[in-house]
Amino acid sequence: MAQKITASVIIGAMAASVIAFGTPQRQNGGTPIAPTIPTANRYQPGMVFLEHANELKLENGKDYQLLTGDVQFRRGDMYMYCDSAHFYDQTSSLDAFGNVRMEQGDTLFVYADELNYSGPEQLAVLYGHDGNNVRLINKDVKLETEIFNYDLGINLGYYEYGGVLTDATNQLKSWVGEYSPSTKDANFYNDVRLTSISRNDTLKIFTDTLAYNTDTHLADLVTMSTIVNRDGTIYTTNGTYNTDLGMADLYDRSMVVTRTGRTLIGDTLIYDRQNGWGEARGNMELTDSARQSTLKGEYGFYNELTDSAYVTGRALALEYSKGDTLYLHGDVIRTFRVITTDSLGADTTNHLVANPRVRFYRSDIQGLCDSLTVVRRDTMMYMDVKPIVWSGDRQIFGGSIQVHFNDSTVEWAKLPDTGFIVEMIEDPYYNQLSGKEMLATFVDGDMRHLDVSGNVEAIFLPQESDSTYNKIVNVTSSFLSADFLDKQVQRMKMWPQTSGTTTPLYLAKKSLLYLPRFKWWETLRPQNPMDVFVYPDDMIELMAEPDPTVRRAAITPPPPTAP
Repeated sequence: MAQKITASVIIGAMAASVIAFGTPQRQNGGTPIAPTIPTANRYQPGMVFLEHANELKLENGKDYQLLTGDVQFRRGDMYMYCDSAHFYDQTSSLDAFGNVRMEQGDTLFVYADELNYSGPEQLAVLYGHDGNNVRLINKDVKLETEIFNYDLGINLGYYEYGGVLTDATNQLKSWVGEYSPSTKDANFYNDVRLTSISRNDTLKIFTDTLAYNTDTHLADLVTMSTIVNRDGTIYTTNGTYNTDLGMADLYDRSMVVTRTGRTLIGDTLIYDRQNGWGEARGNMELTDSARQSTLKGEYGFYNELTDSAYVTGRALALEYSKGDTLYLHGDVIRTFRVITTDSLGADTTNHLVANPRVRFYRSDIQGLCDSLTVVRRDTMMYMDVKPIVWSGDRQIFGGSIQVHFNDSTVEWAKLPDTGFIVEMIEDPYYNQLSGKEMLATFVDGDMRHLDVSGNVEAIFLPQESDSTYNKIVNVTSSFLSADFLDKQVQRMKMWPQTSGTTTPLYLAKKSLLYLPRFKWWETLRPQNPMDVFVYPDDMIELMAEPDPTVRRAAITPPPPTAP
């Protein structure tokens, strides 16, 4: 005999999640009937309602009720469709089979082959069968995985066995991931890979933890991460990357390797990949491995497109092409590209300019001035405004100094605006030579030939055969030419007329020991690499003195425009 259930029933014991059915009928032998759907408020918190099914069947010995044929459930604004479903009235849970689909409005869709929903936990677990993936589509976002967990209580979906999320800009793969359709926030863990889907973009991000927003396309990186594209590579453990703009905000000593091979490091970095510039704050380092040089400072700016850089705050340039490093300091150091054109076409070179308060140190040569320019194409260095250079026991100074290098070794040096060479014998005795213009040539760092033109004045202490010094020679002329070997004069010629005296040392008055412009600036000489940052009071006084002999101004570009 048939048993009739006459009242609408809210099925389920859990207040957090209840499925409401209408008035079902059960025939003898469990014959299915069509359920009646009640008219109830569909927005009751945590409740799940049956919206439609062709048949409801209650079978003896089963702990679930069977729904078949165009089955539809509803939880608030979320709808679920399937071919058939099992409902467990004791736990307010259900299993859905065949063409499972979840919909919310016209923006959120989830497709699967099977769904298991736990009422107490408000958790839906969706499966794909026979090689099919579960698919979540939220506007332009698609997430695919074999097993998808959807927490309806907090509107969060996640996977734990590998998945792929794709939006309008990027595709992200990982073993573990989660996605919130309401906030568009996603988190990925374990072997995370982000790849741009644009054919014109080569962006790839490799990391182990990544936070990402599918609206802003911002990627937050909190573990060791590598960002690769045709414009270069970024290494960071803490930063944010805008995948739309190619902009990176990086922290904790991140590093950018540009497409030309330069590396930029800083405590904090801002890098614009598309426009090719980087800005570094705190312990900045810009290294050019091809030129074997590095720029350091507290603040730096680099423009890859114009091949220019700006460094300040304990600015330091290092050059180490020959193993022995040159340390160069100035308050500001700039590098920039210069293009010149003539009838033969265009020519490009790079300049380095340091000013003011310039000091440099290398084991074989030290110096200072107020402005220094290096022209890479010509391998020339121009020192202006009170330049002084030391090498061994020799000191050179003048209105300006020009030095030509060959493989980082001095090949020749010119003092075009009066020059003065001093060589210490033993205090208070010094060999001295001055003139309007000087040109010296070197071999393996040793001076081999010297030409002096105009107003030549010299003081020499010839070395005796027993290596002692017994006399002093004071001489003047218009021109001088000398050859050297093993740092000793081998031949000297002065013309057209020469005048002078030779005096025993024990009879020499102090006036015979020094030329009028003699200075021995040993107290200003950098003694070690870190001494380039020391600015002695004597150097301040020296630079403050007027210098009417300077004819050549250093090449100083305008400071780069910060972004």
